[in-house]
Formats: sequence, structure tokens, C-alpha cells
Amino acid sequence: MSLEDLQGIAKIEKDRQEGFKHKIHICVAAGCLSCQSDLLKAAFEKEVNIRGLENWVDVKGVGCLGLCAAGPLIAVEPQGTYYRSVQVTDVSEILDSLGGAPVSRLDGSSQLPFFKRQEKIVLENCGKIDPERIEDYIAAGGYEGLYLASRSAAPSEIIEEVVASGLRGRGGAGFPTGLKWTAVSKANSSTKFIVCNADEGDPGAFMDRSVLESDPHRVIEGMAIAGAAVGASHGFIYVRAEYPLAVKRLRTAIAQAERLGVLGNNIFNTPFNFDVKVRLGAGAFVCGEETALIASIEGRRGTPRPRPPFPAEFGLWGYPTLINNVETLANIPPIIRKGGKWFASIGTEKSKGTKVFALAGRVNNTGLIEVPMGTSLREIVFDIGGGIPEGRNFKAVQTGGPSGGCIPHQHLDMPVDYESLAQVGSIMGSGGMIVMDDSSCMVDVAKFFMEFCMSESCGKCVPCRVGTTQIHNLLSKITGGDGKPADVRMLEELCDLVKSTSLCGLGQTAPNPVMSTLRYFRDEYMAHIKEKSCPAGACGMGGSKEAK
Repeated sequence: MSLEDLQGIAKIEKDRQEGFKHKIHICVAAGCLSCQSDLLKAAFEKEVNIRGLENWVDVKGVGCLGLCAAGPLIAVEPQGTYYRSVQVTDVSEILDSLGGAPVSRLDGSSQLPFFKRQEKIVLENCGKIDPERIEDYIAAGGYEGLYLASRSAAPSEIIEEVVASGLRGRGGAGFPTGLKWTAVSKANSSTKFIVCNADEGDPGAFMDRSVLESDPHRVIEGMAIAGAAVGASHGFIYVRAEYPLAVKRLRTAIAQAERLGVLGNNIFNTPFNFDVKVRLGAGAFVCGEETALIASIEGRRGTPRPRPPFPAEFGLWGYPTLINNVETLANIPPIIRKGGKWFASIGTEKSKGTKVFALAGRVNNTGLIEVPMGTSLREIVFDIGGGIPEGRNFKAVQTGGPSGGCIPHQHLDMPVDYESLAQVGSIMGSGGMIVMDDSSCMVDVAKFFMEFCMSESCGKCVPCRVGTTQIHNLLSKITGGDGKPADVRMLEELCDLVKSTSLCGLGQTAPNPVMSTLRYFRDEYMAHIKEKSCPAGACGMGGSKEAK
């Protein structure tokens, strides 16, 4: 494969696409497939053939269009019309409308704030390309970054661009990506590994799954660029077996990339070799932790180990290993194509670029969104998310999955970035964002997340194994109407103990939902204890009629 070959594939594909007068993009990611969008796509293809429009209308399955609440979702180009909740019976009417006025009863207009207020880098190809055709990805600029990294730039120059971008790891901790790459590049070993952490386990989170289902080549290219930068020749994608569609498309994409020579030996006719293998996880939340993930890939039980040594110096099978998550790696190709300064111009002073969130819970427009760092919670919940359904009141938003905190109404205008979230007792995490209204009991919410952490604790260290169980028992006692004032003090002491002494991030962050709800909703705890009443009316002990 040469640059001319890559450009040739892109030109053929662009010419093919430009030959169509109308394009119908049908979401075939997991969310819309659960609403039978595959049958919808087949119906469009059949009707187009019956009408003899094969050379005029391009019917294409694409990745996630974002507004999962309105599936099956389709986009019609070049009109820029979005249709929501489309059924097979709507196919003829939509085809009849091409070139004219849109079908108003299905119109999910692109002018909706949900679409207009987003800025897409990671998701820029989602909803546009067929995730199962490498030619479509190449026509969208795919693998140009890898060409630049393998042919035109020295490894140190690649890393300099990543450092200049200010990109921070999107998996949770927000560690500077450039520093991590620098550490692995300096490790003295002829064998190194790149690992893509796709072990997405947060309740309500589906960012990584959607990216892998919608644009798998983007992640593979990011891994190969990382390999060229740090001197690694082998990569692993550790992905949950519960994501069968993502696994299928990853394997298809890897085979296509190997066939075209953008993976394998002598990539772009250089000495650079890089291969990628898929490893399936069994669904243990703790395997999202780097050292537990490494143990699982090696065939051992997925439990964490003390650090240092860090994976950058002692990782997979004892070799230096670079571990980034899906979203981090998906940011790499555009950074290499457009430069680190371009990426650093987006976002806030210390949190650069954009962030993908899975917006879920009590909000009208649930789905996948991408916004610049620094966008306020109010814009996300009320503009993009469309506000709270059924006229209820906003109560809190939980960020960062089970390791995050619950942010109350008074911080709605807070910019969403790493520093601001930490100040209010939460974390960015991988991007889960769950909105709650006034029907949610915050003590019950804390209990839900603690039950998750208790169940997912690997049991290796006592503070996490015993501490999360004791915290859950206290929360159950309070929501059951048997709590005492001393239980709140005990909760605070236990949370501090578990946070300070647990071995890995799961235990260290498990108390966050309890600590944040105690900080902002202490009155609800005390109502359960003193008045034997749940203000939200959710705990079966009586409470506010207005909240029920």
C-alpha cells in the first residue's frame, strides 16, 4: 500500500458516492438494531430496487446517529433531514418525498439543539460511513494519519503532537496521554504492546460500544499510530463479550485492514509492522483497571496488583505496555492529520478537545453526544438533552459511572471538565451521565451504586471487599427505615477508610456516590432516619405526595 493507492481508493469511493442524487443513512448500531432497523434497511433496499432507483438513491447502514431515544433513526442527504421512529410502513412515503418537502410527522429536524449544539471529533464519522466498509472510512480521510506517522514523521514528532494536543486519557483518571506515550517510548525493550481498553462496564454507559460499532477502523488506526510512536508491533483490543456487534465489526475491520496492508508487515512500504488481536472479557468491572486487564489478557484471573511498577515499564507479560481506552485512541488520527495545536484550541485551559457522553436517565433526548470540554451541565441536560420529561424537576446528574458523584441543581452552570468535576466531588470517568428528577431518592441511588461496586469487587483487598459490603448494609438499613443518626457518622468514616486504603481505583472511588449524596442531600438521609420518611417517596416508607 502506497499513498497513491490510498488516495486511489478514496477517489473511487467518493466518485461512487457522488453518483447518487439522494442518500438514505439508516442507523445499524445496537440501539436502533434493537428496534429492527435492519428490517427497515432491507425494506428501503427492496423498494428502491422495485422503483428502479438503484443509481439514484444510495441506501446505507451507518453507525450511531446519536439520538437513541428516537430510534430507528435515519438521515436523508443532501437535504439534511432526520427522521425518527421510522417503521417499514413509512418507506414508500419517505421515498416519495425525496427532492420535495420532508415527511413532517416523522421529521426529527437537524435543527434540533440536540444536533446543532454538538461538536464532533471522535464521532465525526458516526452516522456517515458504513462501519463494515474500509473504503468508506478511507474516503473520509481514514488511515491518512497512519501514513503520516509511518512515513513522514519521526516517532518523537508523533509524540510531540500528542503532547501539544493536551489530550488526557478518556478512560477515567484523565492522565495526560502524551506523558504516557513518552514513558512507554523511553522504556528500554525491543518488545512492547499497545492495548485498547474497551472493557466498558459503567451502568448506563455505551460510548465505547457505539464508537466500536460505528467506526472500528478509527480505533485500529489510533492503535497503529501509537505503535509507530512508541515502538510497538503488537496490539490487543480487550472488549466485553457482551458487545457481540462491536466484536464482529472489529474483526471485520481488522481483516480488511490486513488485506489492504494498513495492518501487518511493512505498513506503507516501511519497516513498521503492527498487528491487532481481539481479546474478549467476561464482564468483570474490575478488568477496566489496567493491571487487572493485563492479567485477564494473559489468561489469569482479572485482579489488580499494586503499582508501581506501572504498565508503561512492566505490563503485558512483563513488557512495556501502553494502555489507552477507545475514545482516547479515536482522538489520535485527527490529531495527527490536523495537528496538536488544532485539538488544543478546543475546550478549556486544562481540559482540551471534546468529550463523548452517554446521556441517559430522566431526560428527554437520551443518546450519544459529543461536546467541547467546558460545556455547562445546563446546556447538556436542558438544551441538548431537551430537559426533564413529564414536567418534573431536575434533581441531580451523576457523572463518572459508579465511581462518580451526584451533582445537584446549584452546580448546573458548572463547566464540565476534569477540574470542575473534581471540585464538586465527582469525576469525568469514561463518560456516563445519568440524569435524575425529583422522583429519585438519593439515598437509594447511593445504595444502587454501592451494590454494584460490592458485587463487582474482586475481593483481593479487605477495605474494598468488606468496606463496600458494610457501606451497603448501612444504606439498606437507612432506606429500610431502621437507620440511626450514628449510622451517618459510620458511613462517613467507612467511606474515608475505603477510599484511602483500597488497592485499586474500583475501591478508591466506590464511596464517591455516597460521599456526594451526603454532601448535597444530607437532609434526605436525615428524613429517612428521623422522620422514617423518604422525601422522594421511593423507599416504601411514605414521603412527599408531590414527588410520587
